Amino acid sequence: MELIDIKSMTISELETYLAQIKEPKFRAKQIFLWLQNGVTSFSEMTNLSKSLRETLQKNCYIADAVIQKCYCSKLDSTKKYLFRLHDGEFIESVLMDYHYGRTICISTQVGCRMGCTFCATGQSGFSRNLTPSEMLSQIQTAERDGQKRISNVVLMGMGEPLDNYENVLRFLELISNPDGINIGMRHISLSTCGIVDKIYDLAEKKYQLTLSISLHAPNDAIRSQTMPINQRWHIEDLLKACRYYSEKTGRRISYEYAMISGLNDSDDCARELGERLRGTLCHVNLIPVNTVSGTSYRKSMIDRQQAFIKILAKAGITATVRRTLGADINASCGQLRRRYQSEVEL
Repeated sequence: MELIDIKSMTISELETYLAQIKEPKFRAKQIFLWLQNGVTSFSEMTNLSKSLRETLQKNCYIADAVIQKCYCSKLDSTKKYLFRLHDGEFIESVLMDYHYGRTICISTQVGCRMGCTFCATGQSGFSRNLTPSEMLSQIQTAERDGQKRISNVVLMGMGEPLDNYENVLRFLELISNPDGINIGMRHISLSTCGIVDKIYDLAEKKYQLTLSISLHAPNDAIRSQTMPINQRWHIEDLLKACRYYSEKTGRRISYEYAMISGLNDSDDCARELGERLRGTLCHVNLIPVNTVSGTSYRKSMIDRQQAFIKILAKAGITATVRRTLGADINASCGQLRRRYQSEVEL
């Protein structure tokens, strides 16, 4: 018999399940609160009857993310976690301190199908989607370890969130529930390489989260070199969906742009990007590309980054260079998992 993933259930689903096992409805909220508080065993649910705890133990499981490795930056307070899941798979999360609170960057898949050439995660292939409970567990384990509340969540770790769409939607519902961890949508960012049909669908839900688009190029010729998704949806298809998203939600789009020396960082690239984004509700987040083994990519020099920003400003587009945190611990997702797996294989 397949065990039930109880932490992925909403209160109403818990009520339905409890009715099936002849338990009172009010128990649903009690169980939900325990799960959202991060318990890892049913024996910890002390306000439930012993018989109910035994029934839950027999029929359900509580997902957890166990710390396999944790690296702490000596440059700042950034922590990078390698979590082990119940089936032996590994995922990564990064915990960062900012003046406005603690932010965690979580994974949504084990590996990734998208194959972006500058990304370490994609080089390791795809294993499976994460469940909503496994996404929650990354936050709960990091909070237990750090003994401090996490106030912001970024879905920008391993995996493509919109390729695990239904589970991500369920996670968003659970994480923002006032009876649960209660992180509001305005404190959540979702990063996608541009699965256009899902962007349209997400727009209809009118969530107030921040949508971050991994753009990384001003035209199809360059983007197709680094991002296979561009073969399916060209830049103009993607930007049209983004404009629709902004119109529906009133939210500003954040365009992520990994600056790769000699590939996408020229003045001409900046001017073309500025023209494409002119008049839209957006911000451009320039990211010095990480060195990934197996590629020749190198980050743009600081003077090139600043020149890029000035050209975008002339087009009325605000841009900043993303602050690099945890540089000494390879804090970009995918790097730690690859390194650990290589060490284990030796």
